[in-house]
Amino acid sequence: MLSQGIIIARATAAGTSAIAVIRLSGTGSISLVSRFFSPISKKNIEDCESHTLHLGHLNKKDDQQPLDEVLVSLFKAPKSYTGEEVVEISCHGSNYIQQEILQLFLKTEECRMAEAGEFTLRAFLNGKMGLDQAEAVADLIASENEASHRIAMSQMRGGFHHQINNLRKELIEFASLIELELDFSTEDVAFADRTQLHNLLEKLKTSIRSLLDSFALGNVLKNGVPIAIVGAPNVGKSTLLNALLNEERAIVSSIAGTTRDTIEDEISIDGIRFRFIDTAGIRQTSDEIEQIGIHKTLEKMQQASLVLYLLEAKDYNASKKEEIQEFCQTQHIDPENVLVVLNKIDIQKPAVTQINKESTFFISAQNGEGIDILRNKLSSLVQLGNLNHTDVVVSNSRHFNALNASLTAVLNIQEGLTNELSGDLMAIDLREAIYHLGEITGSVTTDDLLGSIFSNFCIGK
Repeated sequence: MLSQGIIIARATAAGTSAIAVIRLSGTGSISLVSRFFSPISKKNIEDCESHTLHLGHLNKKDDQQPLDEVLVSLFKAPKSYTGEEVVEISCHGSNYIQQEILQLFLKTEECRMAEAGEFTLRAFLNGKMGLDQAEAVADLIASENEASHRIAMSQMRGGFHHQINNLRKELIEFASLIELELDFSTEDVAFADRTQLHNLLEKLKTSIRSLLDSFALGNVLKNGVPIAIVGAPNVGKSTLLNALLNEERAIVSSIAGTTRDTIEDEISIDGIRFRFIDTAGIRQTSDEIEQIGIHKTLEKMQQASLVLYLLEAKDYNASKKEEIQEFCQTQHIDPENVLVVLNKIDIQKPAVTQINKESTFFISAQNGEGIDILRNKLSSLVQLGNLNHTDVVVSNSRHFNALNASLTAVLNIQEGLTNELSGDLMAIDLREAIYHLGEITGSVTTDDLLGSIFSNFCIGK
């Protein structure tokens, strides 16, 4: 994939605002802007230092009429985001002004509109960041809570990139020795110390497994924790959803079967995003539409990380406990992932005295009693520990798949060592492990892969 010429795009969101930023990148960008820019200082910006700001007017070429008073920022290669000449024009945020500035440059032969993610693509192609770091840029822009922001920042700063690169580098060194042995196969010499290779493979296996294990947390922090609220009709599921969200999101009615489809919404609790799913009440019914809603309820339960099983507190007894256990078995749900929530304690508390306080919660969704305790429990279930900016956490499914493939190759190499496999066969698995680690950082890429990744970026990034 080639990315050439001068590109231009808004770096700020489309629409009216106090100010807007329009970005250009590519060889000749500063020269192109200088043709339309009249600085207050009267200096030629082509002769100015990198990382300097210049106030002046952007003029229409045909009549030299000022289009806007702007601030021009200069970034000379290679000390820029893309590694190329970059100019950022800060203008007033009128949509008309932004469009006029874009058209001013697009009418020239040298400039074209940037494609989605092309600025970051150029940064990757010019060696300013690895592919994993480029993906972290998109994650950072999309982050909506503290936890996902921290993971994206850590990855963008290169902790994960350096760890993968170091693992790959050590493998390459051993692979080169194995390849050297193949060149001298007739002389029966060994350049690669098998004991050292075994120790390296154990180290690699531990590191890769640790990264793979972190994906469970990383995926949750990036995409949110899906939680299904289930129970019989009229136990207060929609009222609980509204209480958790602190807004009237779902329709509440005394008529059983009001919720016939799933309703989803999100909140952030202690920096973690939770996706709550209000579902249709589970019961036997001849109503065809309600049956569809119940079927969707069962589907959402299978997809959820956690289930809030809601009951009216007055109805909770030993038989209900057995009913919940049977329900978990029937629906193939781990009981550890089910929290029993006893609602309407403002009306009547449960008669049962022996209740597991770890997995059972007393609430009144109507008046908010016990909601904060439930929120705190949900937050504690996502084990953040002392996660900080330096921790390496895998949150990208592409990285997870590549790590899995590299671990398989490492295990094959270990098996080959144990069975005293010939060097040429071990070399195949070594190349396989090196290849998949390279896929993560971008040392190994294809145009299709780059196109798939950067097409998900916004235009100005």
